Amino acid sequence: MLNMRNLSNQIRYIGIFILFSISINPIIGQEEDLLAMLGEDETTELTFATFKANRIINLHSVENTSMGVLDVKISHRFGFLNGGIYELFGLDQASIRIGADYGITNRLMIGGGRSSFEKTYDGFVKYKLITQSKGKKVMPITAAIMASTAVKTLAFQDPNRENYFSSRMYYTYQILIGRKFSESFSLQLSPTVVHRNLVKTVAESNDVYALGIGGRIKLSNRISMNSEYIYVFPDQLAEAYQNSLSIGFDIETGGHVFQLHFTNSTSMIEKGFVTESNGVWADGGIHFGFNVSRVITVRKKK
Repeated sequence: MLNMRNLSNQIRYIGIFILFSISINPIIGQEEDLLAMLGEDETTELTFATFKANRIINLHSVENTSMGVLDVKISHRFGFLNGGIYELFGLDQASIRIGADYGITNRLMIGGGRSSFEKTYDGFVKYKLITQSKGKKVMPITAAIMASTAVKTLAFQDPNRENYFSSRMYYTYQILIGRKFSESFSLQLSPTVVHRNLVKTVAESNDVYALGIGGRIKLSNRISMNSEYIYVFPDQLAEAYQNSLSIGFDIETGGHVFQLHFTNSTSMIEKGFVTESNGVWADGGIHFGFNVSRVITVRKKK
């Protein structure tokens, strides 16, 4: 059903993000002073590469695309493995997302893409608030905020009824909190809210609250294993939907990261993998997929 209070909801979410950013500003200011202390006896060392890419698998990571760099991504996801030999275990079916991320600064990045699944366009903005550090100034975590919008362009099921463009819109807000515990292990929490302007039944919630958790274990100098799980709090979705569970591998090749993964989520954007995952791992409802990217330096640092 269409939520007529959508505008006030969006203002509320944006207000929460602004308040969170204001509250963290003193910490950001401290971080920006770190480089000025390099001449002192004890220096501050910032932590980098909590994750090897700006995505864990589906979830955004606390990493950003560097300033002036364009990251063109092609994400491919085959059908369910339980399709059997008739569907060649999912290889006869596939969905794809083509997108691009760009680093405006080392803290601020934007991106967007188009998915063949539900013919959806999406865009996002992500801002890194603080960076984990040790030494003279200690910061135990890296934190960022991310907001995205998606529009589904599938034809309306009943074109003869009065349909609204706002019914196609979805919004996601996340706080990303990560820590690199060692060179071999990183962990991230992602509190999430997804707002859907239109839901199928009155039993479903327009606002869906969830908590994502993702981790990385380094297996070798070039290979790491990633996993993520998104817990959706009860009584918000239809019974058929599942919590998203994904396992994958990052392979570094000449400065690029090639990602292979298995997941029960068909969609590759937040409104889909948070609220619409329907594969059941125990029944073989698993997609095999991969992400490839090409990094292009558009604007060189001065």
